[in-house]
Amino acid sequence: MKKFLSITGIVLLFIIAFGLIFNEPIKEFAVDHMSNKFLSGLTVDQVDKNSKKKANYDFKKVKPISAGQVAKASINNDAAIIGKMSVPAVDLYLPILKGLSNDALSTGGGTMKANEKMGKGNYALAGHYMTNKGVLFSRLQNVQLGDKAYITNLKKVYTYKIYYKKVVPPTAVYLIDDSPGKKLLTLITCADGGTNRWAIQGSLVKTQKANTKTLSVFSK
Repeated sequence: MKKFLSITGIVLLFIIAFGLIFNEPIKEFAVDHMSNKFLSGLTVDQVDKNSKKKANYDFKKVKPISAGQVAKASINNDAAIIGKMSVPAVDLYLPILKGLSNDALSTGGGTMKANEKMGKGNYALAGHYMTNKGVLFSRLQNVQLGDKAYITNLKKVYTYKIYYKKVVPPTAVYLIDDSPGKKLLTLITCADGGTNRWAIQGSLVKTQKANTKTLSVFSK
């Protein structure tokens, strides 16, 4: 039986991968489905448990999102979800995953530094840019200064006001460093076909207890 299930899984993986390779909309649908799946039913206990897991933060191991990776993540995704994020002004609603694994970045926004804490320091997230219909971090290119961005660990909801939006070179890693006395949210994704990066930053303007009302900003 185990052998049969293993073979079935491999066959299913090839079928999904084949479909993704020849149909970009299918790939985008699969990514969007994964994101929504990770968002639904998330609990505080799951967030606490996932926050203790180990994660990869090696920028050099991050690969462009591919059909094969999406297929793999669709079937066996080991990314650890630790919260939710939203930028309602551009209809961006995604899970926050721990680290920069390919599974994490195929699903939502990944934390860029170890031991990041929401509402403290510079909370930095990276995400893939997918050109069609704003999947993953693609919609960030439409963000305007003054828009609000939200993150939550289901215990508190943190509101940031966006004040910085710029295309920067990949070497501008200083943007994710902590700045003394500042509480920031930094969002990074590709620009110019991957040659450069969009960098979006917001400053913390409000911290609220998570409840039905305050969590409503994470629902489409």
